Amino acid sequence: YVVVVNIGPVLDNSLECSQEAAFSPQLFELKRLRSLSFFRCFTSVNQTTTLSQDWRKLSGSLETLEFRSNDGLTGAIPVDLALLSNLQSLVLVENSLTGELPQELGNLVRLKRMSLAGNRLSGQLPASLGNNLAELLILDLSGNSLSGSLPCSIGGMSSLLKLDLSNNHLNGDIPSELGKLKNLTLLDLRNNSLSGVTPSLGDMASLRYMLLSDNPLGGNLMQLGLRNLRSLTTLDLSNTGFVGGIPEYITDSRRLRFIALDNNNLTGSVPKKFQELSGLTALYLNDNNLTGELEFSDEFYRRMGSRFAAWNNPNLCCRFESSGRVLPGVQRCEN
Repeated sequence: YVVVVNIGPVLDNSLECSQEAAFSPQLFELKRLRSLSFFRCFTSVNQTTTLSQDWRKLSGSLETLEFRSNDGLTGAIPVDLALLSNLQSLVLVENSLTGELPQELGNLVRLKRMSLAGNRLSGQLPASLGNNLAELLILDLSGNSLSGSLPCSIGGMSSLLKLDLSNNHLNGDIPSELGKLKNLTLLDLRNNSLSGVTPSLGDMASLRYMLLSDNPLGGNLMQLGLRNLRSLTTLDLSNTGFVGGIPEYITDSRRLRFIALDNNNLTGSVPKKFQELSGLTALYLNDNNLTGELEFSDEFYRRMGSRFAAWNNPNLCCRFESSGRVLPGVQRCEN
Protein backbone atom coordinates (compact mmCIF):
# COMPACT_ATOMS: atom_id res chain seq x y z
CA TYR A 1 0.00 0.00 0.00
CA VAL A 2 2.99 2.31 -0.47
CA VAL A 3 1.85 5.39 -2.43
CA VAL A 4 4.87 7.77 -2.19
CA VAL A 5 8.60 7.00 -2.44
CA ASN A 6 11.23 9.77 -2.16
CA ILE A 7 14.85 8.68 -2.46
CA GLY A 8 17.71 11.12 -1.96
CA PRO A 9 18.35 14.23 0.20
CA VAL A 10 15.12 16.07 -0.54
CA LEU A 11 12.82 15.71 2.46
CA ASP A 12 13.54 14.84 6.08
CA ASN A 13 11.78 11.52 5.68
CA SER A 14 13.36 10.65 2.31
CA LEU A 15 15.12 7.33 1.91
CA GLU A 16 18.90 7.39 1.56
CA CYS A 17 20.61 6.50 -1.69
CA SER A 18 23.00 3.60 -1.83
CA GLN A 19 26.49 4.37 -3.11
CA GLU A 20 25.89 1.73 -5.75
CA ALA A 21 22.28 2.72 -6.43
CA ALA A 22 20.32 0.60 -8.89
CA PHE A 23 16.68 -0.01 -9.72
CA SER A 24 15.13 -2.82 -7.71
CA PRO A 25 12.52 -5.04 -9.43
CA GLN A 26 10.44 -4.83 -6.25
CA LEU A 27 9.95 -1.11 -6.85
CA PHE A 28 7.80 -1.88 -9.87
CA GLU A 29 5.59 -4.22 -7.87
CA LEU A 30 4.16 -1.31 -5.83
CA LYS A 31 0.83 -1.32 -7.62
CA ARG A 32 -0.55 1.70 -5.69
CA LEU A 33 2.50 3.92 -6.11
CA ARG A 34 1.43 7.45 -7.05
CA SER A 35 4.67 9.43 -6.61
CA LEU A 36 8.28 8.38 -7.24
CA SER A 37 11.25 10.72 -6.84
CA PHE A 38 15.04 10.29 -7.09
CA PHE A 39 17.42 13.12 -6.18
CA ARG A 40 21.20 12.77 -6.52
CA CYS A 41 21.08 8.99 -6.40
CA PHE A 42 22.68 7.93 -9.67
CA THR A 43 25.80 10.06 -9.46
CA SER A 44 28.63 7.72 -10.41
CA VAL A 45 30.00 8.39 -13.89
CA ASN A 46 31.77 5.04 -13.70
CA GLN A 47 28.55 3.12 -13.06
CA THR A 48 25.84 4.68 -15.20
CA THR A 49 22.17 3.75 -15.16
CA THR A 50 19.41 4.13 -17.75
CA LEU A 51 15.66 4.64 -17.47
CA SER A 52 14.93 1.50 -19.48
CA GLN A 53 12.85 -0.24 -16.84
CA ASP A 54 9.46 -1.95 -16.69
CA TRP A 55 7.42 1.25 -16.35
CA ARG A 56 4.28 -0.38 -17.75
CA LYS A 57 3.77 -2.06 -14.36
CA LEU A 58 3.09 1.35 -12.81
CA SER A 59 0.85 2.57 -15.62
CA GLY A 60 -2.34 2.31 -13.58
CA SER A 61 -1.22 4.35 -10.57
CA LEU A 62 1.81 6.62 -11.07
CA GLU A 63 0.98 10.33 -11.20
CA THR A 64 4.37 11.94 -10.44
CA LEU A 65 7.80 10.83 -11.65
CA GLU A 66 10.92 12.88 -10.85
CA PHE A 67 14.64 12.38 -11.44
CA ARG A 68 16.72 15.41 -10.43
CA SER A 69 20.49 15.92 -10.51
CA ASN A 70 21.51 12.36 -11.36
CA ASP A 71 24.75 12.68 -13.37
CA GLY A 72 24.94 8.91 -13.78
CA LEU A 73 21.49 8.65 -15.34
CA THR A 74 22.23 8.30 -19.05
CA GLY A 75 20.69 7.06 -22.27
CA ALA A 76 17.47 7.98 -24.01
CA ILE A 77 14.05 8.70 -22.54
CA PRO A 78 12.29 5.34 -22.90
CA VAL A 79 9.11 5.13 -24.97
CA ASP A 80 7.59 3.08 -22.14
CA LEU A 81 7.14 6.25 -20.08
CA ALA A 82 4.28 7.07 -22.43
CA LEU A 83 2.40 4.10 -20.95
CA LEU A 84 1.99 5.95 -17.63
CA SER A 85 -1.50 7.04 -18.60
CA ASN A 86 -2.26 8.74 -15.26
CA LEU A 87 0.96 10.74 -15.14
CA GLN A 88 0.48 14.42 -14.30
CA SER A 89 4.07 15.50 -13.60
CA LEU A 90 7.19 14.33 -15.46
CA VAL A 91 10.37 15.97 -14.17
CA LEU A 92 13.72 14.75 -15.54
CA VAL A 93 15.99 17.70 -14.66
CA GLU A 94 19.80 17.98 -14.70
CA ASN A 95 20.59 14.39 -15.55
CA SER A 96 22.70 13.09 -18.45
CA LEU A 97 19.89 11.96 -20.72
CA THR A 98 20.55 11.94 -24.46
CA GLY A 99 18.70 11.23 -27.70
CA GLU A 100 15.51 12.64 -29.11
CA LEU A 101 12.20 13.30 -27.41
CA PRO A 102 9.88 10.35 -28.09
CA GLN A 103 6.80 11.48 -29.97
CA GLU A 104 4.89 9.01 -27.79
CA LEU A 105 5.16 11.48 -24.90
CA GLY A 106 2.22 13.18 -26.57
CA ASN A 107 0.09 10.28 -25.31
CA LEU A 108 0.37 11.57 -21.73
CA VAL A 109 -2.83 13.55 -22.10
CA ARG A 110 -3.28 14.13 -18.35
CA LEU A 111 0.15 15.73 -18.00
CA LYS A 112 0.23 19.11 -16.25
CA ARG A 113 4.00 19.53 -16.05
CA MET A 114 6.85 18.37 -18.27
CA SER A 115 10.32 19.55 -17.24
CA LEU A 116 13.29 17.98 -19.02
CA ALA A 117 15.75 20.84 -18.52
CA GLY A 118 19.51 20.51 -18.20
CA ASN A 119 20.11 17.27 -20.11
CA ARG A 120 21.75 16.51 -23.46
CA LEU A 121 18.61 15.93 -25.47
CA SER A 122 18.75 16.56 -29.20
CA GLY A 123 16.52 16.49 -32.27
CA GLN A 124 13.29 18.34 -32.93
CA LEU A 125 10.27 19.05 -30.78
CA PRO A 126 7.64 16.41 -31.60
CA ALA A 127 4.46 17.88 -33.05
CA SER A 128 2.53 15.38 -30.92
CA LEU A 129 3.16 17.47 -27.80
CA GLY A 130 1.14 20.38 -29.09
CA ASN A 131 -1.49 18.18 -30.71
CA ASN A 132 -2.40 16.24 -27.55
CA LEU A 133 -1.25 18.00 -24.36
CA ALA A 134 -4.10 20.47 -23.97
CA GLU A 135 -3.94 20.25 -20.14
CA LEU A 136 -0.21 20.98 -19.88
CA LEU A 137 0.60 23.98 -17.67
CA ILE A 138 4.42 23.94 -17.67
CA LEU A 139 6.79 22.92 -20.47
CA ASP A 140 10.48 23.39 -19.68
CA LEU A 141 12.98 21.95 -22.16
CA SER A 142 15.72 24.51 -21.52
CA GLY A 143 19.43 23.76 -21.46
CA ASN A 144 19.51 20.96 -24.02
CA SER A 145 20.64 20.65 -27.66
CA LEU A 146 17.24 20.65 -29.34
CA SER A 147 17.24 21.82 -32.94
CA GLY A 148 14.87 22.49 -35.81
CA SER A 149 11.92 24.84 -35.89
CA LEU A 150 9.07 25.28 -33.43
CA PRO A 151 6.11 23.16 -34.62
CA CYS A 152 2.92 25.05 -35.44
CA SER A 153 1.09 22.59 -33.22
CA ILE A 154 2.59 24.35 -30.20
CA GLY A 155 -0.47 26.60 -30.27
CA GLY A 156 -2.57 23.62 -29.22
CA MET A 157 -1.26 23.73 -25.64
CA SER A 158 -4.12 26.01 -24.72
CA SER A 159 -3.64 25.72 -20.94
CA LEU A 160 0.08 26.51 -20.94
CA LEU A 161 1.29 29.00 -18.31
CA LYS A 162 5.07 28.62 -18.71
CA LEU A 163 7.06 27.84 -21.86
CA ASP A 164 10.84 27.68 -21.49
CA LEU A 165 12.86 26.55 -24.51
CA SER A 166 15.92 28.69 -23.78
CA ASN A 167 19.53 27.63 -24.35
CA ASN A 168 18.98 25.21 -27.22
CA HIS A 169 19.74 25.27 -30.96
CA LEU A 170 16.25 25.99 -32.26
CA ASN A 171 15.97 27.86 -35.57
CA GLY A 172 13.45 29.10 -38.11
CA ASP A 173 10.69 31.66 -37.71
CA ILE A 174 8.63 31.97 -34.55
CA PRO A 175 5.24 30.52 -35.60
CA SER A 176 2.20 32.78 -35.42
CA GLU A 177 0.34 29.94 -33.66
CA LEU A 178 2.29 30.82 -30.52
CA GLY A 179 -0.14 33.70 -30.08
CA LYS A 180 -2.92 31.20 -29.32
CA LEU A 181 -1.44 30.63 -25.86
CA LYS A 182 -3.77 33.13 -24.19
CA ASN A 183 -2.93 31.97 -20.64
CA LEU A 184 0.85 32.08 -21.01
CA THR A 185 2.64 34.15 -18.37
CA LEU A 186 6.26 33.27 -19.23
CA LEU A 187 7.78 32.90 -22.70
CA ASP A 188 11.52 32.16 -22.60
CA LEU A 189 13.21 31.53 -25.96
CA ARG A 190 16.59 33.05 -25.11
CA ASN A 191 19.85 31.90 -26.67
CA ASN A 192 18.63 30.04 -29.74
CA SER A 193 18.88 30.77 -33.47
CA LEU A 194 15.28 31.82 -34.03
CA SER A 195 14.52 34.41 -36.69
CA GLY A 196 11.51 36.50 -37.57
CA VAL A 197 8.88 37.95 -35.28
CA THR A 198 5.12 37.74 -35.45
CA PRO A 199 2.52 40.31 -34.30
CA SER A 200 0.52 37.41 -32.83
CA LEU A 201 2.78 37.53 -29.77
CA GLY A 202 0.74 40.56 -28.81
CA ASP A 203 -2.30 38.30 -28.45
CA MET A 204 -0.88 36.72 -25.30
CA ALA A 205 -2.63 39.14 -22.98
CA SER A 206 -1.57 37.30 -19.80
CA LEU A 207 2.15 37.44 -20.62
CA ARG A 208 4.35 38.80 -17.84
CA TYR A 209 7.82 37.70 -18.99
CA MET A 210 8.90 37.96 -22.64
CA LEU A 211 12.50 36.74 -22.92
CA LEU A 212 13.78 36.59 -26.50
CA SER A 213 17.39 37.77 -26.18
CA ASP A 214 20.29 36.30 -28.15
CA ASN A 215 18.29 35.31 -31.21
CA PRO A 216 18.78 36.77 -34.73
CA LEU A 217 15.14 37.86 -34.88
CA GLY A 218 15.59 41.01 -36.94
CA GLY A 219 12.71 43.23 -37.90
CA ASN A 220 11.11 46.15 -36.12
CA LEU A 221 9.82 46.48 -32.56
CA MET A 222 6.48 47.54 -34.02
CA GLN A 223 6.04 43.97 -35.29
CA LEU A 224 5.98 42.47 -31.79
CA GLY A 225 2.51 43.64 -30.85
CA LEU A 226 3.74 45.02 -27.52
CA ARG A 227 0.86 47.50 -27.38
CA ASN A 228 -1.51 44.84 -26.03
CA LEU A 229 0.76 43.31 -23.39
CA ARG A 230 -0.44 45.33 -20.40
CA SER A 231 0.58 42.66 -17.84
CA LEU A 232 4.23 42.63 -18.96
CA THR A 233 6.82 43.04 -16.18
CA THR A 234 10.00 41.82 -17.93
CA LEU A 235 10.99 42.51 -21.54
CA ASP A 236 14.35 41.13 -22.67
CA LEU A 237 15.11 41.80 -26.34
CA SER A 238 18.87 42.30 -26.13
CA ASN A 239 21.02 41.12 -29.04
CA THR A 240 18.12 40.32 -31.34
CA GLY A 241 18.99 42.44 -34.39
CA PHE A 242 16.01 44.78 -34.07
CA VAL A 243 16.09 48.00 -36.13
CA GLY A 244 14.03 51.18 -36.18
CA GLY A 245 12.78 53.28 -33.33
CA ILE A 246 11.55 52.53 -29.81
CA PRO A 247 7.75 52.86 -29.85
CA GLU A 248 6.53 55.08 -27.02
CA TYR A 249 3.55 52.81 -26.38
CA ILE A 250 5.91 50.33 -24.68
CA THR A 251 5.46 52.55 -21.64
CA ASP A 252 1.72 51.82 -21.67
CA SER A 253 2.62 48.53 -19.97
CA ARG A 254 2.64 50.17 -16.55
CA ARG A 255 3.85 47.06 -14.71
CA LEU A 256 7.20 46.91 -16.51
CA ARG A 257 10.13 46.50 -14.15
CA PHE A 258 12.94 45.26 -16.42
CA ILE A 259 13.60 46.37 -20.02
CA ALA A 260 16.63 45.25 -22.04
CA LEU A 261 16.94 46.61 -25.58
CA ASP A 262 20.74 46.65 -25.73
CA ASN A 263 23.00 45.30 -28.48
CA ASN A 264 20.64 46.02 -31.37
CA ASN A 265 20.47 48.53 -34.22
CA LEU A 266 17.79 50.77 -32.78
CA THR A 267 17.63 54.38 -33.98
CA GLY A 268 15.78 57.55 -33.08
CA SER A 269 15.20 59.12 -29.68
CA VAL A 270 14.57 57.56 -26.28
CA PRO A 271 11.00 58.05 -25.01
CA LYS A 272 10.96 60.29 -21.93
CA LYS A 273 7.90 58.41 -20.66
CA PHE A 274 10.13 55.56 -19.46
CA GLN A 275 10.60 57.56 -16.25
CA GLU A 276 6.84 57.44 -15.62
CA LEU A 277 7.08 53.68 -15.02
CA SER A 278 7.18 53.78 -11.24
CA GLY A 279 8.16 50.13 -10.87
CA LEU A 280 11.00 50.22 -13.42
CA THR A 281 14.26 49.00 -11.88
CA ALA A 282 16.41 48.33 -14.97
CA LEU A 283 16.64 49.91 -18.44
CA TYR A 284 19.41 48.84 -20.81
CA LEU A 285 19.76 50.80 -24.07
CA ASN A 286 23.48 50.49 -24.68
CA ASP A 287 25.13 49.46 -27.96
CA ASN A 288 22.57 50.88 -30.38
CA ASN A 289 22.39 53.87 -32.74
CA LEU A 290 20.03 55.99 -30.65
CA THR A 291 20.25 59.77 -31.10
CA GLY A 292 19.19 62.99 -29.46
CA GLU A 293 19.04 63.99 -25.83
CA LEU A 294 18.16 61.84 -22.84
CA GLU A 295 15.48 63.86 -21.08
CA PHE A 296 15.21 61.91 -17.84
CA SER A 297 15.28 63.69 -14.51
CA ASP A 298 18.05 63.50 -11.92
CA GLU A 299 15.67 61.57 -9.70
CA PHE A 300 15.27 58.90 -12.41
CA TYR A 301 19.03 58.44 -12.73
CA ARG A 302 19.42 58.18 -8.96
CA ARG A 303 16.65 55.59 -8.78
CA MET A 304 18.09 53.47 -11.57
CA GLY A 305 21.76 53.74 -10.63
CA SER A 306 23.95 51.23 -12.47
CA ARG A 307 20.83 49.49 -13.80
CA PHE A 308 20.52 52.20 -16.45
CA ALA A 309 22.92 51.89 -19.39
CA ALA A 310 23.08 53.93 -22.61
CA TRP A 311 26.74 53.79 -23.65
CA ASN A 312 27.88 53.12 -27.21
CA ASN A 313 25.21 55.27 -28.81
CA PRO A 314 27.53 57.73 -30.62
CA ASN A 315 24.93 60.46 -31.21
CA LEU A 316 23.17 60.28 -27.85
CA CYS A 317 23.80 62.90 -25.17
CA CYS A 318 22.56 63.74 -21.69
CA ARG A 319 22.40 66.63 -19.23
CA PHE A 320 21.63 66.85 -15.51
CA GLU A 321 19.42 69.39 -13.83
CA SER A 322 21.47 70.00 -10.71
CA SER A 323 24.44 67.66 -10.48
CA GLY A 324 27.73 67.57 -12.27
CA ARG A 325 27.64 63.83 -12.90
CA VAL A 326 27.67 62.29 -16.35
CA LEU A 327 26.50 58.88 -17.51
CA PRO A 328 29.28 56.38 -18.35
CA GLY A 329 29.84 56.30 -22.08
CA VAL A 330 27.31 59.06 -22.85
CA GLN A 331 28.51 62.51 -23.85
CA ARG A 332 27.17 65.68 -22.26
CA CYS A 333 24.89 67.75 -24.46
CA GLU A 334 26.67 70.90 -25.61
CA ASN A 335 23.71 73.28 -25.59
